[in-house]
Amino acid sequence: MRLVEVGVPVAGVGEVLVRVGAAGVNFADVMQGRGTYDGGPRPPYLAGFEAAGEVVAVGDGVSGWAVGDHVIGTGAGAFAEYVVMGADGVVAVPAGWRDEEALGLVLNWATALASLRWLGRLSAGETVLVHAAAGGVGQAAVRIAKYYGATVIGTASASKHEVVRRLGADQVIDYRTADLVAEVLRLTDGRGVDVVLESVGGETFRKSVEVARRVTGKVIVIGVAGGASSISNWELNFKHPVQVIGNHLTTLIRHAPEMFAEVMAELGKLIEVGVYPPGTPTVYDLADGPKVLAELEAGTTIGKLALKP
Repeated sequence: MRLVEVGVPVAGVGEVLVRVGAAGVNFADVMQGRGTYDGGPRPPYLAGFEAAGEVVAVGDGVSGWAVGDHVIGTGAGAFAEYVVMGADGVVAVPAGWRDEEALGLVLNWATALASLRWLGRLSAGETVLVHAAAGGVGQAAVRIAKYYGATVIGTASASKHEVVRRLGADQVIDYRTADLVAEVLRLTDGRGVDVVLESVGGETFRKSVEVARRVTGKVIVIGVAGGASSISNWELNFKHPVQVIGNHLTTLIRHAPEMFAEVMAELGKLIEVGVYPPGTPTVYDLADGPKVLAELEAGTTIGKLALKP
């Protein structure tokens, strides 16, 4: 990653131009750099796709947003001073919050809430397995699941266990040393979990399918950080009869806008009752982007990360 000078982008039809106050760093940014995120993008490209900041221009056909509003959303090229975002996919920075405190509202918290409640149908008394529980989506998922009365098992490296416990997790598994399948089945008396929030991919995806409760268990796939994996229709029919559901937030916003609106309304309630407090990301200068991405890939970071242009 290197810093270059480019022209200020222009908001098109249905878009807003945002002066970036802070840009969120996500594992998808690492995948983009490796060329494994949805087939690309091919370099050179403007990196980043999550930002919060001030609306400085409004494109044709946009209603509900005005110059001066502070919003959080997604848009290609967010690691910059200005970024263009689709007006339908941005939401207001909560009153009294700084831009950087709102990072994760759309990508992390909305992903976790939609996955657990709308797709996973998680309810009180059920058990959820949250992979990468110390990360941005993982921390949100632990808080959300506990609020709705679920038992939470999180996975994280040993140095992050205390962080996950403070969020409310009932059990934390060291994914680097433990036999995940055996440990989850032990903790659930052999029944398995009702919902798995699966962001890792690779071999972990297959293990997630193994630990989901037969027939009613749901594996919600929200990422492929560890690489692609697959399971056959034969296995789903005879060996692992569970429900596997994919959730990619930008696709959800585009194809299920009503669901997205419901999720955001529920997030507003979680903010009101204090389940979702202002974020406390670790903020770096934009020029430190390469260092931040390398640390994120190495698994040494905790919580939300941000770049400030």
